[in-house]
Amino acid sequence: MGILDRLTTVVKSNLNALLDKAEDPEKILNQLIFDMREQLNEAKKEVAVAIADEKRLEKQYEAEQAAAADWERRAMLAVEKGDDTLAREALRRKGEHDTLVAQYKVQWDQQKESTEKLRSALVMLNNKIEEAMRRKNLLIARQKRSEAQKKIQQTMSGLSDRSAFEAFERMSAKVDRIESEAEAAVEVTEELEGGEIEKKFKALEGGGHVDDALAALKAKMGKSS
Repeated sequence: MGILDRLTTVVKSNLNALLDKAEDPEKILNQLIFDMREQLNEAKKEVAVAIADEKRLEKQYEAEQAAAADWERRAMLAVEKGDDTLAREALRRKGEHDTLVAQYKVQWDQQKESTEKLRSALVMLNNKIEEAMRRKNLLIARQKRSEAQKKIQQTMSGLSDRSAFEAFERMSAKVDRIESEAEAAVEVTEELEGGEIEKKFKALEGGGHVDDALAALKAKMGKSS
């Protein structure tokens, strides 16, 4: 099973466990990111081991190449000295190392290919975690916005209670009544004050006619005022 496959299995398992608990979404997402980072660390260790194996095979391959070249050099030396038997033994040893060179070359090439795949998988895994982080932040923002909208809606629902508006209406009617009574009292006062003044003027006007009549009567009777 590859690194990403194992990560997917672990994350799915942890996700199901967290969702079953019905915890806060932000806590769930943070836990998932934590689990993914733990898996990333494990994947890094595996890649490091693969790279170490690749380097070990490379060194063994190079060591066998050097050994084969050394036995070839010895065979050539034996030929120069005219010792064919020793030259054959040196060539036999060279052949053994050549065989190992070929085997190590195959293993090294396979390990290099495997290591490259692991490196690519590690980069992909890291990119997925970064993407998950961005999505986590977006989801948390959406969650907080939804919670805020929910609280506002609940507040509006409380304000839409008919009893509260009825209380305002009753208070408004009461204030209207008080204002009307005050206006009526002012009108009554003004009317009363205006009536008294009118009576005084009428009295003054009425007194003048009587005086005129009295003066005319006295003149008729030859009486001075």
